[in-house]
Amino acid sequence: MTDASKGCGMDTTGSGFAPERSPALPATLRLGQVRLQVADLARSLDYYTTVLGLQPRATTTTTAALHAEGEAAPLLELVERAGCAPLAANSRLGLYHFAILLPDRAALGRFLAHLSRIGTRFGASDHLVSEAVYLRDPDGLGIEVYADRPRSSWRWTHGELAMATEPLDASSVIAEGRGEPWTGMPTGTVMGHLHLHVGDIDTASHFYHDALGLDRTVSSYPGALFLSAGGYHHHLGVNTWAGRAAAASDDEARLLEWRMILPTEGVANAVVARLRAAGHDVAEATDGSVVTDPWGTKLRLATR
Repeated sequence: MTDASKGCGMDTTGSGFAPERSPALPATLRLGQVRLQVADLARSLDYYTTVLGLQPRATTTTTAALHAEGEAAPLLELVERAGCAPLAANSRLGLYHFAILLPDRAALGRFLAHLSRIGTRFGASDHLVSEAVYLRDPDGLGIEVYADRPRSSWRWTHGELAMATEPLDASSVIAEGRGEPWTGMPTGTVMGHLHLHVGDIDTASHFYHDALGLDRTVSSYPGALFLSAGGYHHHLGVNTWAGRAAAASDDEARLLEWRMILPTEGVANAVVARLRAAGHDVAEATDGSVVTDPWGTKLRLATR
């Protein structure tokens, strides 16, 4: 089990996580696959298999599902729109990055050594609660690959989690891999969180906190808000770092949809009812319910 799927003890002493209200979403919430629009499926498959080590399944001429080793559910679904324009960094509302959570620090060390060995450019940060590597795919779509630090090391003060962006001790992370080869995304890898560019933080909070039901974990980070269920550091980050940008168009590489997996139909129905009571349209589908945030980003609420 990864830290993304564990609960967190709550208290009201200021030293641990204490939500502002009774939790609206359970600690068993997790994220499912992320659907991306890309310009050239073959090019993207080469990148995601060679650089990230994901395994393609259910591939057609225009779509592909990408899995971690031994995992039945895909992490990503790629949809080709031939020739769509690449996404320049911080140029559109919508996807900032999706974040793949590895099962442990050793796996991150093997991945980091692999990136260095094949000469792939990347960024890296220490966020106190996690250690992360950042990349961009051939269409400019943002990717984070990370490992969590133990929850016992996370620091809460009056319900807010201490997070930062500091230099990563890359040599220490690589050493954790013990020189073992990277053989692809290992069993136990999950979609850890999503991070979105939004138009303003207040509107995002009304949608994702008040209506959807995520708890706010960090609200003091400049230009950003982090939210989660069950005391996780974040299942969702939103930021205003793209300024007054527009949402990505149909003719650009972009996030098509992300998926939130709820534990039961009862929980899913309660979330849908809360969204509708807040004035948001929710469309029923054969595979869950779909709601669109104020900037056009689609979220699918499902139970699998």
